[in-house]
Amino acid sequence: MVKNIPVKIIPVGMLDTNCYIVGDPETKEGVVIDPGAEGDRIKAAVESLGLDVKYIINTHGHHDHIGANFIIKRAFGAPLAIHRDDASMLKDPLLNLSFKKDREEISGLEADMLLEDGDEIAVGRLAFKVLHTPGHTQGSICLLAEREVFTGDTLFAGSVGRTDLPGGSYEQLMESISTKLKPLPGELTVYPGHGPSSTMSVEKEDNPFLA
Repeated sequence: MVKNIPVKIIPVGMLDTNCYIVGDPETKEGVVIDPGAEGDRIKAAVESLGLDVKYIINTHGHHDHIGANFIIKRAFGAPLAIHRDDASMLKDPLLNLSFKKDREEISGLEADMLLEDGDEIAVGRLAFKVLHTPGHTQGSICLLAEREVFTGDTLFAGSVGRTDLPGGSYEQLMESISTKLKPLPGELTVYPGHGPSSTMSVEKEDNPFLA
């Protein structure tokens, strides 16, 4: 285990989705979380860090989190992982919401790994535990490291993800936050899918959805 792992944050695309590049500084193995757009920029950042990408992980299947999967997979050959309940979104522009006229449709890329709650992904000395947190989508996940949690569009600083899109459920989201995120230690850094980072202690105190 590595404490205080280095995290590179790259906001990408029209919605400023946070793509995270996380690497083990000793082994130089890394992971790319939510490459949503601007694949060449993400690729350049990975190469500048000298990382060997072991996995590409999507926290859910919306277009703004999966849009550069193909570029990153082609560049590094790493397996693509997503929760099994969102796997069909990778191939269907209607489900991943890329069908709208101002967007390039995303379809055709298959997942290499179908994730389940409780799975652990090892990247060098790093370990990421999969927390299944349905609500924003049915297959939304968070990734828990030793002192970090990557929350996708489940939890934001001061807010939570939308539940009015297909597959969303406010009741499920509140249950996910109550059972999976609220019990987490306060010292964890929260890295959300959009917006600034936070900590679990701040969110427990100030986020009305964690009250």
